[in-house]
Amino acid sequence: MKNLLDNISNPSDLRKLNPVQLPQVAKELRAFIIDIVATKEGHLGASLGVVELTIALHYLFDTPNDLLIWDVGHQAYGHKILTGRKDNFHTNRQFGGIAGFPSRKESEFDTFGVGHSSTSISAALGMAIASNLKGATEKHHIAIIGDASIASGMAFEALNHAGVSKANLLIILNDNAIGIDPSVGALKEYLTKVKTDKRLAVQNNIIKALNFDYSGPIDGHDLPKILLELDRLKNVKGPKFLHVITTKGKGLQQAEEDQVTYHAPGKFDKISGERIQKEASLYTKYQDVFGKTIVELAKKNDKIVGITPAMLTGSSLKFMMQEFPKRTFDVGIAEQHAVTLAAGMATQGLIPFCNIYSTFLQRAYDQVIHDVALQNLPVIFCLDRAGLVGEDGATHHGVFDIVFLRCIPNLIIFAPRNEIELRNILYTAQLGLKNPIAIRYPRGTGTITDWKQPFKTIEIGKGLQLKAGNETAILTIGTISKNVSEAINLLENKKEIAHYDMRFVKPLDKQLLHDIFKNHKTIITVENGTINGGFGSSILEFASEYNYLNKIKILGIPDTFIEHGNINILQSKIGLDVKSLTSYFSKA
Repeated sequence: MKNLLDNISNPSDLRKLNPVQLPQVAKELRAFIIDIVATKEGHLGASLGVVELTIALHYLFDTPNDLLIWDVGHQAYGHKILTGRKDNFHTNRQFGGIAGFPSRKESEFDTFGVGHSSTSISAALGMAIASNLKGATEKHHIAIIGDASIASGMAFEALNHAGVSKANLLIILNDNAIGIDPSVGALKEYLTKVKTDKRLAVQNNIIKALNFDYSGPIDGHDLPKILLELDRLKNVKGPKFLHVITTKGKGLQQAEEDQVTYHAPGKFDKISGERIQKEASLYTKYQDVFGKTIVELAKKNDKIVGITPAMLTGSSLKFMMQEFPKRTFDVGIAEQHAVTLAAGMATQGLIPFCNIYSTFLQRAYDQVIHDVALQNLPVIFCLDRAGLVGEDGATHHGVFDIVFLRCIPNLIIFAPRNEIELRNILYTAQLGLKNPIAIRYPRGTGTITDWKQPFKTIEIGKGLQLKAGNETAILTIGTISKNVSEAINLLENKKEIAHYDMRFVKPLDKQLLHDIFKNHKTIITVENGTINGGFGSSILEFASEYNYLNKIKILGIPDTFIEHGNINILQSKIGLDVKSLTSYFSKA
């Protein structure tokens, strides 16, 4: 049989087909995604789940004139393949290749850049209102959002507004009962009931109560049904809502049966679906150091509770959920709620470990300031994926946390150099700190095999000298210290260079800094965070306050959004790899 996908490079090609040919396109598109992701890695399950829906949308609507907005974008691989990127889809998430998420600079079909959840309805509504103001009232605006993302507060804010608008807006709920981990909460339970009780959808419908024309739920893998319903909705004015039931990982048995793992499974056999096991690492992921340590601490301290916004597996808080389910809280994609929930718990004497990826804490900035720091509540923020994270790119690099947290009064900021330091600061934090603390650590594995050492208390605000030297002092924060140490060891003039792990961005170890400035002509700071306003800036402020005139150089993330790619490649590009640092230090 002729391969139809070979002749589709644009939705206009897709629209030339007869509707009865579309199931074959779905089969081929699913196979194409599996074939590429099996060797190149990426987000598999979500994209396999919306193949039929993606085809139907591009077939019936006049994209890109009609606007599709994908929430998060994990599910947009089929969309990318059908919109001119089939031939270079193999570069997905690779340095210099196409992005793993929709990006406005990449294609006119990517109408809104995404990567964080729950933005699609707001963006689509904004576009629809703009179309009305410009008189383009026939243009369609379609937001595709998952059941985990729609539970977020921002999505509800947008639904509340959209329901009283006259916008030509269609919201499609891609309901597969899972985000990365299984969806949680009362809304999830409601959606589950709607699937099995049609009377509930008619008589007691939340979406209808918000003034939407609600239809569904319908089978998201039944192309004729989807086409029929979307064609009907094209002629319905105002805000509309289509509830579609899909299976995450559809078409690959292992992905359907293990939806958490196959959200982003790594490399796998495209025929059998079996994951290709990487060579076992001698080292432990930082997330697992956190997850295993908090369980160890919680066994001895019954005041400890764990909180995560929908990252139970990614943060390794799953270990605590297994041991202490009543003291572990997955609140769904709700970072703001997670932070203030932790604050409320802290007022009652509990010790909340609030684990949020660095990039996602940005979504709860007001709560960190207003609900935690202003009241000086001892919430322990564990910021996973701090610094460059690799192939997920600009939306996920956790490079801004030092900057936006450093200016907040009362807040302690610590960056462990290695797994033992992470373990010990977690221990120290639960002993009775009087202030909130943010602990930032990177994605990936550490460098120590026997990290599970007896606990030691870390003195707040105290740095360490790692190497003595008499000319230049290099000051580091966090795990970038490893690159710096390796670079120094390669230098011929290594005796002239001192290396300090400052550990705390706030409070700074001023006593140590005075010694450093008095005994070294040149100070170089290195951080896995943005240069502007970061750790290096705090050293400049110290020098200014105490009238030091030493030469100061700052190395870190430049003032630009860093693209996707392997971390080693990205570090090389911005001068934070060992080779670049060695060259820089030799000239200092």
